[in-house]
Amino acid sequence: MTIRIGTRGSKLALWQANWVQAELEKHGYAVKRCIISTKGDVSTASLSQVGGQGVFTKEIQRSLLADEVDVAVHSLKDLPTEKIEGLQIAAVPQRESTVDCLISREGQRFEELPPGARIGTGSLRRGAQLLAWRSDIVLTDIRGNVDSRLAKLDDGQYDAIVLAEAGLKRLNLDGRISERLPEQRIVPAIGQGALGLECRSQDKATAAALEALNDPASFWAVTAERSFLASLLAGCLAPVAAHAILEDGRLQLHGRVIARDGSQVIEGEESGSAEDADLIGRKLADRLSEAGATDLINQARENSNSV
Repeated sequence: MTIRIGTRGSKLALWQANWVQAELEKHGYAVKRCIISTKGDVSTASLSQVGGQGVFTKEIQRSLLADEVDVAVHSLKDLPTEKIEGLQIAAVPQRESTVDCLISREGQRFEELPPGARIGTGSLRRGAQLLAWRSDIVLTDIRGNVDSRLAKLDDGQYDAIVLAEAGLKRLNLDGRISERLPEQRIVPAIGQGALGLECRSQDKATAAALEALNDPASFWAVTAERSFLASLLAGCLAPVAAHAILEDGRLQLHGRVIARDGSQVIEGEESGSAEDADLIGRKLADRLSEAGATDLINQARENSNSV
């Protein structure tokens, strides 16, 4: 049995696919890697303009459904929460750091940046929370892989950029970090730092192979986060953040919805047993919706469509 892995061709995506390949090979499986170009890879427009939902994942999922590959390796924060008939997330390996990091050209921490500092980010979630922290910064859209974003920073196009620590660590670029942003200020994206290993629902042999790579604590945590996002009907680009951890046998979920300009924050927590991860996400979403989260999401969506 040879397991065919479908992946994007970026350095980070290849690192992730290579890691999965090495782990499967440790368990005695033959593995072949297949590089697939996605809409998100070839477009230079902002994520909102190209329809951020699934731009890095749809082509790989099509190849999976067409039996051209057996496993899709996703960064879970890029994977839409809508269920695709015929596909399942069979495993979530142990999660990397969920922290967002500031990389500034002069090495300053966020609060040391001057008023009007240009911050590069393509994430409404990050941008909204940064504005809630400091309203005197200027957000500037940024696209590209990690290397190209760092090059744009070094070229002087930005005073600082924000990237996920997980990707920087995987690419041995964490030495560039100026500050690990505190989660009290910047709650991570749904699924940040986690990989999702997807296969066909009826492919029992591949699902069994992937089970060896699954980390239950990470699996249940991202299940709660993705349930929260899905229940809010928010999509990947909305200013929604969440982080769940399994501690002392209980799953604790913290969720946050932010106005796009940072002027309003609605957040809360929910906890329960790991097996109730989906319910925990839904309950927290319902509570925040009643507190006005849905209005903030709709406003953010309307503003994105008008750009």
